[in-house]
Amino acid sequence: MHPEFPLQKNLYYLNHAAVSPWPTRTATAVQAFARENQCQGSMRYLQWLKIETSLRQQLQWLVGAQSPDDIALLKNTSEGLSIIAYGLDWKEGDNVVSTDQEFPSNRIVWESLASQGVTLRQADVNQVDPEQAMIDLMDHNTRLLSVSSVQYGTGLRMDLVRLGQACRARGILFCVDAIQSLGAHSFDVQTIQADFVVADGHKWMLGPEGLAVFYAHESARDQLTLHQYGWHMVEQVGDFDRQTWEVAASARRFEAGSPNMLAIHALQASLSLLQEVGMEAVEDAMMQRSRWFIERIQSEPSLYLITPESDARHAGIITFHCKGVDQLALYHTLMDQGVMCAYRAGGIRFSPHFYTPWHVLEKGIACVLEVCDAAI
Repeated sequence: MHPEFPLQKNLYYLNHAAVSPWPTRTATAVQAFARENQCQGSMRYLQWLKIETSLRQQLQWLVGAQSPDDIALLKNTSEGLSIIAYGLDWKEGDNVVSTDQEFPSNRIVWESLASQGVTLRQADVNQVDPEQAMIDLMDHNTRLLSVSSVQYGTGLRMDLVRLGQACRARGILFCVDAIQSLGAHSFDVQTIQADFVVADGHKWMLGPEGLAVFYAHESARDQLTLHQYGWHMVEQVGDFDRQTWEVAASARRFEAGSPNMLAIHALQASLSLLQEVGMEAVEDAMMQRSRWFIERIQSEPSLYLITPESDARHAGIITFHCKGVDQLALYHTLMDQGVMCAYRAGGIRFSPHFYTPWHVLEKGIACVLEVCDAAI
């Protein structure tokens, strides 16, 4: 068992694509912050601001941004996507291209623009060349491509470099929902040429709910009209007596009010673990576990793999179907036995992280096969 993850006995955690357990250091940081607030109030607020600055630098490292000025701290992925959707100046007849496998956050917000005459085009990506399916939907009225780096249900991993190149060639904005990548895979926003990247911290980043990274390239953020204003989004932040103001040049312009300092302390601690391990090592360990699941599933006639088997096409999500079994009932049985998983894409979704002990993977498959064998 990893010392940072002393999970309770008889709990087999395979659900990082939903909500991850916190590392020990994160729980410790939250407890210390709570005690400090209880005993000292905001006496050390300047030190809190240093933690916030550190977090922005960590997120710059994690997404591969040029500057921490490109990073905003928002509440969640949906808020970031909404800032984009309602910040752009749409014209009737414009369209957004996406996929037919997106999590609702990356679908509903674009569908809501129908009142402005904007159409959402959803590519069928359950085919050999999912990127081409999206590219084929682009035309001269396409303003934005918005896609998840890894699909939450099937685990399909997208070729973001190819999609970024297609967008640049056509003058289309490129938005990536990276919630199923950041913290699991190495990520470089400059290589993929994304204009926007959004991701909450409670999945592979091992942090709390309620704090998300919002990357906005300098040229792209200037295209967004602001709809929220407050003391924290001005250039002269902290100068409360000043009567004139201007919008911050950095991505902080999207942070209207007081930051979530509790979550900032937590996520900063979580990301320090990923920095210590290194994203290359994290990705390698996580992919080893994904490959083990894939090979094990494919070796069992009663199991059908939904997630693509190619290393280039999957990340930490492995979804499969047990033949002849009610999948929802199987899910509830697994949960009752302490195997934390999810019911997605018509099957069972396992999502181990880099630290997940091998016996946890074995337990997950063993419980599945016990139910499947009983049904045969």
